Amino acid sequence: MCDNHPMTHLEAPPEPWPPGSSATRSRTPLGRLAARLLLQRIAGPDAAAVRQRIHGTPGPRWFPRNGPVVRVHADASMFIGGITALLVQSLHPGAMSAVADHSGYRSDPWGRLQRTATFIATTSFAPAPMAERTCAAVRAVHARIDGTTPAGTPYAASDPHLLRWVHVAEAWSFLEAHQRYGRRPLTRAEEDAYVDGAARVAEELGATDVPHSRTALDQCLEGYREELDAIPAALDTVDFLLQSPPIPAIGRPAYALISRASVDLAPAWVRDMLQLPHPSPGAAHRGGRLATRVIRWALDSAPPPRREGTESPSQSQ
Repeated sequence: MCDNHPMTHLEAPPEPWPPGSSATRSRTPLGRLAARLLLQRIAGPDAAAVRQRIHGTPGPRWFPRNGPVVRVHADASMFIGGITALLVQSLHPGAMSAVADHSGYRSDPWGRLQRTATFIATTSFAPAPMAERTCAAVRAVHARIDGTTPAGTPYAASDPHLLRWVHVAEAWSFLEAHQRYGRRPLTRAEEDAYVDGAARVAEELGATDVPHSRTALDQCLEGYREELDAIPAALDTVDFLLQSPPIPAIGRPAYALISRASVDLAPAWVRDMLQLPHPSPGAAHRGGRLATRVIRWALDSAPPPRREGTESPSQSQ
């Protein structure tokens, strides 16, 4: 059973763009170009405006500026953890059927990535009213999604049990990736604080009995194993993610490093169920560290959004 504690509403000062600092940002044209291209890919063509709205709007946030949730979700390790989360999530027939039946992940993979990235950024970094509106919009979408699995079992995207699975798979993957590849791994107490904080978003979406500690998170993930199955749609999704991703040729080598590290990060039983090879841990780890260093360099090159009502650095000089 997963433990369940009252959720805490945390407040913080307006959040700046989290990765890096003014001391670590690259000022080279190549760095700024890499940052712009990467952010446009994960946040869409209006990436600059999206970042400005999320990070530049003043107001209290759900999570402290330097707290575990912000540190984890702002780190380049999320690229590895995100793919791991998709692999793990695909094993639940209800969740996978909902994605296969109602998602355009094949016809519009970048659009789906951008919507997911914007949701995570908004709930992690934006002012509380903006995060609340975003969660309400997602709940409204979930209310319209239902169907049956290939085995004939009904599913509904608004099912609290299914929402908890999606959350647990994400939180476990993001945290595990951060502990292995993050800029500043968390202490055990900070891991508990991360799980406790991340539960806020899951509960806002309608999940119940959500874990609030690292031990409870691990137990909750294990507790779903009897429900899991690699249905054909799951194997098809894995093939899409790992063998035929919509990545330009220039980005394939980096993506190969990230995806290999993502597979290695997944629990052994997940790899077995999805018929995935067990990569060499040493090689996968080295590749993952190289990929996250490159991504981190690019993200650290992004200029910080300007706070509303303040002058930009160039204007104040």
